[in-house]
Amino acid sequence: MTTHKTAQTMKPATAAKKLGVYLQATPTEFQEGVVSRAELNALQADPPEWLSELRRNGPHPRPVVAAKLGVSIAGLARGGITEPLTTEQIDALKDELPEWLRRERATQAEVRKEAVRIKEKRAAQGE
Repeated sequence: MTTHKTAQTMKPATAAKKLGVYLQATPTEFQEGVVSRAELNALQADPPEWLSELRRNGPHPRPVVAAKLGVSIAGLARGGITEPLTTEQIDALKDELPEWLRRERATQAEVRKEAVRIKEKRAAQGE
């Protein structure tokens, strides 16, 4: 008896998330299609021009914007950033360094420091 393997596929939104791009900025055929695991791997290994352009200039999804600014996604929302931003807009925010961004970066630094402290404490306790 032969087993029939079907290709594992994902929705375009899932593929866009894995690729780190904003779905609405991708080509229509990407948004309306289904992406197989093999296609995703091919896109990651040898990105087409549209994917390279999106990664380079955006618009970027919120997780990417947050990472580039060094804040959390919640911090973006507290700062009033709810839409995707381009690389140019992100760079402008870094240059302006508004008060909310300064505050959120400090908060993020404290969160990271606390996470390290907890990890070290658990390691010392042998957990």
